[in-house]
Amino acid sequence: MSTVWCLSLALLLVLSATRIAHGGNILVWYTEGSHWINLKPVLDTLIDRGHHVTVLVPSTSMFMNRSEPSRFHYEPFDVSISLEVIEASNEEFLQFSMYEIDHMNYIEMYIKFIDLAMIELRNNLKYLDGVVKSGTIMKRLKEAKYDLLLADPLYPGSELLADLLNLPLVFSLRFSPALNWERHCGQIPAPPSFVPGAMSKLTDTMDFSERLWNFLFYAVQDIVMQFTYWKEVDNYYSEFKGEPTSSCELMSKADIWLMRTYWDFDFPHPYLPNIKFVGGIHCRPAKPLPKDMEEFAQRSGDAGIVVFSLGSFINNITTEKANMVASALAQIPQKVLWRYSGKVPDTLGANTRIYQWIPQNDLLAHPKTRAFITHGGTNGIYEAIYHGVPMVGIPMFADQPDNLVHMMAKGAAVMVNLNFINAEGLRDAINTVINDKSYKENAMRLSKIHHDRPMSPRDEAVFWIEFTMRNKGAKHLRVQAHELTWYQYHSLDVLAFLLTVALLLVFFFIKICCFCVRRYIYKKAKENGH
Repeated sequence: MSTVWCLSLALLLVLSATRIAHGGNILVWYTEGSHWINLKPVLDTLIDRGHHVTVLVPSTSMFMNRSEPSRFHYEPFDVSISLEVIEASNEEFLQFSMYEIDHMNYIEMYIKFIDLAMIELRNNLKYLDGVVKSGTIMKRLKEAKYDLLLADPLYPGSELLADLLNLPLVFSLRFSPALNWERHCGQIPAPPSFVPGAMSKLTDTMDFSERLWNFLFYAVQDIVMQFTYWKEVDNYYSEFKGEPTSSCELMSKADIWLMRTYWDFDFPHPYLPNIKFVGGIHCRPAKPLPKDMEEFAQRSGDAGIVVFSLGSFINNITTEKANMVASALAQIPQKVLWRYSGKVPDTLGANTRIYQWIPQNDLLAHPKTRAFITHGGTNGIYEAIYHGVPMVGIPMFADQPDNLVHMMAKGAAVMVNLNFINAEGLRDAINTVINDKSYKENAMRLSKIHHDRPMSPRDEAVFWIEFTMRNKGAKHLRVQAHELTWYQYHSLDVLAFLLTVALLLVFFFIKICCFCVRRYIYKKAKENGH
């Protein structure tokens, strides 16, 4: 018996060693906030499958903490910008998005948004300095012989690093404004007649005025991006490489685009072979609640509970807004678990508990959960879809209004505006999604769609990362459109040729007709003796 056990153990060790030996060496580009939260479960799964994962982490970061226990390796790099500067920039953006934007006209809003976006971009390029302009870091990265670079392109530079290290590149992306990166760098078709531009707050069902606005939205965003984002990044890359370099062209070399959305969330639209939809990669089955939360939930009786969180970036709101929200919550029969770190509102009801942190996923899965009050971040919305929970949306910034428009169009959410809603309006919105059964039914329908797929989104993301490593890239999935000029892509040269031929035929036809008429007139004149 001991011999059998020894042989079994030896075989297991051999298999384990073989698995690790065939594991890939993956480099991960730094990211922040919910993007980092979203990425970590994928990295854990890659490690479970025997891969070695190294994450670039800056010395200044709001969410990436290289001192916390982790199963992946950190590659730290220094940046010349302080955490105070980053936090101040982030706070200014949140103040603008949450409290100012609704009181500006469109032009004022757009100018302020561009100014803030350019400040953030220039800060991000200082982060990039810490990687590509550090001889020590670049030497270590080259010596490590990585098999693949995994990146969220929200933070620029990953495509440049992939080019410098000659690595296959896999993007993990929610979207870019008006799908600019996806259309121009990924060559994804996006007809404005039925594909709403990201952040346009439109659905795929548009009347003429909405299609006109969507068309103009695409055009304006492309112009603005060309003269702001692309100009700035192209100049950086060109100066660094010592030759004209297009950042979009480098992005176009990405082997796989892992889009963090799916048809439970998004509207149907065309896509390409190297575009894979992995919305909800961070979602997971629930774990038991902490004892105090479970007891609080159980005391809710048949009324149930409401979960309230404004995401990882928003810890509190103004005192006035907090009192308004607390007053609304006090008027509903459900018990409420509210993630909030500000001053306790004076109007806080006995049915509401405030927490610095809540296990959001586990609460949404609880059988007594009746609704989710959310800022509309993609991660929170996907957890609600995963567990079939209807939503009340209070969008704050970035993609959140657009995300909630999607959920409203699918009948799973009601959206309110923090700047204009009062306690009664918020109370009524909560009561609507709880008491109108269609919201719960639609949320469950989306949940069914989410789960009814060949493999989980996380497994699919991991599969395509491994696929790219096994095949040393995925260039065979890359469409030839990348090699075409804009006029070739739209067949304008073909149309010009056909138009020229048509005009020549018309010209020769007219000439022939004129010649025949002249001959006829000449013949008649001769017959008449003239």
